[in-house]
Amino acid sequence: MGKRMLFIFNPRAGKGSIKNRLVDILDIFVKAGYEVTVHPTQAYRDGQRVARRKGGEYDLLVTSGGDGTLDEIVTGIMEGGHSTPVGYIPAGSTNDFANSLHVSKNMLEAAVDIVEGRAHAFDVGKFNDDFFVYIAAFGLFTDVSYETNQDLKNILGHAAYILEGTQRLFNIRSYNMAVESAECNMEGEFIFGMVSNATSVGGFRKLTGPDVMLDDGVFEVMLVHRPKNILELNEIIASLLGGADTKLIESFKTSSLKISCDGPVSWTLDGEFGGEHRDVEITNMKHAVQIMIKEDETVPLINTLE
Repeated sequence: MGKRMLFIFNPRAGKGSIKNRLVDILDIFVKAGYEVTVHPTQAYRDGQRVARRKGGEYDLLVTSGGDGTLDEIVTGIMEGGHSTPVGYIPAGSTNDFANSLHVSKNMLEAAVDIVEGRAHAFDVGKFNDDFFVYIAAFGLFTDVSYETNQDLKNILGHAAYILEGTQRLFNIRSYNMAVESAECNMEGEFIFGMVSNATSVGGFRKLTGPDVMLDDGVFEVMLVHRPKNILELNEIIASLLGGADTKLIESFKTSSLKISCDGPVSWTLDGEFGGEHRDVEITNMKHAVQIMIKEDETVPLINTLE
């Protein structure tokens, strides 16, 4: 009996770029010996529902779209308790997770790497009762990706996030929070926070700090204090862009943490709206999902499963 593949793709992601390559991608999969079932996503969270319901019936589950599409598939796999490896063909505007794993931006090359590659385990974040692949965040700019119009994102790509985000600089909101982890406890007024497992966030590399591993069982945490004036805001921006030290940014690594706020806070999970929460508990699910990566490439961010 031949190998079975479920291919779930977002037909609108990245200016609909997959449409002109779909036949060639399927040809690569079939030539590799797979019997392919194709499912174009029909609505928000459709990929998640299909992955949860059908993911365990296949030898490989491949998805194409942006980080939000990948988030849906991984969440569905986790909810369904499946161990099926995942293949990822990036087709979004930013593709942070693909950048972190050095997945090819060429869709046909990415397809070849999936069928010829090896399975690697990576960590998944548990966010209360939900999951995320590479980032959970709140505050400044974090609602940009799910509020920016999809057609605008398709036309302008990464520039769409910048245009939308710069409008927020003059109306910064802060959140009074208490943060608890094994590494540190703190309270303060924060304008931004992220719990990440990636080397690239929003298309910006090194924002998550040095020595990032995607399978080490820990997250990189960044919390930005509320600036009291324009000079402190400039200090924060300079630190984020250039890596200069500042007491206005808290950074540490942890496998789990709790964050409490005196009011509801909007969170984004992998660039999609993750709901409003007063209290969140975030846990690293070490080696929770396997992903197919090019075999002959050194991937220092992730371990190889033997």
